[in-house]
Amino acid sequence: MGRLQDKVALISGGSKNQGAAEARVFAAEGAKVIFGDIADAEGQAVEAEIRAAGGEAHYRHLDVTSEDDWRTAVDFAVATYGRLDILINNAAILIPRIPIEERTAEEWDLVMGVNAKGVFLGTKVAIPVMRAGGGGSIVNISSIAGIGQSTTQEPAYAASKGAIRVFSKVTATQHAKDNIRCNSVHPGPVDTEMFRAAFPTPEALAERLSRVPMRRAGLIDEIVSGVIYLASDESSYVTGTELVIDGGALSM
Repeated sequence: MGRLQDKVALISGGSKNQGAAEARVFAAEGAKVIFGDIADAEGQAVEAEIRAAGGEAHYRHLDVTSEDDWRTAVDFAVATYGRLDILINNAAILIPRIPIEERTAEEWDLVMGVNAKGVFLGTKVAIPVMRAGGGGSIVNISSIAGIGQSTTQEPAYAASKGAIRVFSKVTATQHAKDNIRCNSVHPGPVDTEMFRAAFPTPEALAERLSRVPMRRAGLIDEIVSGVIYLASDESSYVTGTELVIDGGALSM
């Protein structure tokens, strides 16, 4: 029996990096996985890989800023499996850091739309289905940017991740009565394509990692392990909290 045996999970941003790893590991742990993204070719390849390994997964096109796309994805879960047990709000974007006065309103809205509005819409659409099924677990992927190390953070990204942190607490307190848990995960720097693109030179990478006591970026699997814990029944008494996985960065 896997840690997520027969759970029905919906994961956003699942075509690559952490989202794809979550889809693979969730399926390996026995979950029935629906995952979405806007990178359809990559998502379909991940679906084929999971199925070839004996897992159960369905890729769906999902623009997290579209309420219609969210409803289509959740409706698919209900039509296929009759319920939704787990929602992982994983999709996010990061833009280069510049001074606040140089950031455009359009760039701000883009980041907030994907990172914060996307979490709101997924949660909004999932709650009625989870309530009808007797409960569920929502895990929102935030960042240490939403908590600290603010002198080095990109403002729009940090604001969006801070919004996720507080929204997760509000969701947890308002829906504990429905047996719906909600928690946020706050990774430090993680070795993904998005992270490497933000720190493209050895000098920039070394400077960023100098603010991590362990002096390395986290591995995707190290973050996914925490996500699985919060998604599973192992964390049945955990809600409204932050799981920080950052190599000690927030202790500096």
